[in-house]
Amino acid sequence: MTKVMIAPSHLAKEKGAFFEVLQAAKLDLVYPQKNVQMTEQDILNEFHGVEAVIAGSEPYTPKVFETFSQLKIISRVGVGYDAVDVKEATKRGVVVCYVPGTNQEAVAEHCFSLMLALAKNVVSQHNQIREGKWPRHANLPLRGKTLGLIGLGRIGKAMTRKAKAFDLKVIAYDPFPDTRFAQEQQVPLLTLDEVLQRSDYVSLHLPATPETVKLINAEKLALMKPTAYLLNTARGAVVDEQALYDFLKNKKIAGAGLDVFEKEPPVGSPLLTLDNVVLTAHTAGVDTESRDAMALMAAQNLVALLKGEWPEERIVNPEVKEAFFSRK
Repeated sequence: MTKVMIAPSHLAKEKGAFFEVLQAAKLDLVYPQKNVQMTEQDILNEFHGVEAVIAGSEPYTPKVFETFSQLKIISRVGVGYDAVDVKEATKRGVVVCYVPGTNQEAVAEHCFSLMLALAKNVVSQHNQIREGKWPRHANLPLRGKTLGLIGLGRIGKAMTRKAKAFDLKVIAYDPFPDTRFAQEQQVPLLTLDEVLQRSDYVSLHLPATPETVKLINAEKLALMKPTAYLLNTARGAVVDEQALYDFLKNKKIAGAGLDVFEKEPPVGSPLLTLDNVVLTAHTAGVDTESRDAMALMAAQNLVALLKGEWPEERIVNPEVKEAFFSRK
């Protein structure tokens, strides 16, 4: 019986459709000992005999692959896979898959919640009212403002559609844009610098790659309006956090809404000391609907691979196919 680890803490007590798919495949399902995101050391302690994993954001490092040669499948419950050393996985014949098209609406909704919290000063008002104060000040509008999207993929497109309800003007930068969508939605495609210069709200929707690591650095932040807000629901690595802290502390930009961080959780980060930041715990893509959709597709991917099928459009490293099947 194939031993499968269900690693994401938010799935520890769930018994929905994804669980039924795994159970029907007669797999030996195991869970982490702690109900928190696993660290590398947790994986090293608990993955003995594990051949496949329903994976969260825990790190799959060269040491993990070296230690557990029996590991064959990493099925991500998410659309990002930067926590997995894909090159090392491929080298060792481990297939990595993900769940495209399952959580873009959740991320977009969450991003707007951050945007509104910043514009309407929600957190500060909440905290002051609890202290017995009554802080009545004019807040900021979204209507008529410019939303700049850095990335116009599935999430950027969901953002575009929702922005219309708020009467926001949308502009975008994408290195490989869907020009037809941009034309249909009347979204001007601009350079990265132009989007940063013109936007009142800048929202990041790019994967963490060698090309995007610290893409938003001091030089790029300096292009933003001092009244503008930065929103990051993509990956922490895309932003130079020290530079962002400096700009926020010195009021060179108005504020930031952050769901992702260079280090998670961001214990000791100076960003935690600022009052012009709204923080959430890498939960943008996980509402109850998207959670279930991602978990179900991740389970389907895993079971399909164990049956000898190859869900091509959901495989991150298709070049591993021959090596993967030769391991059976």
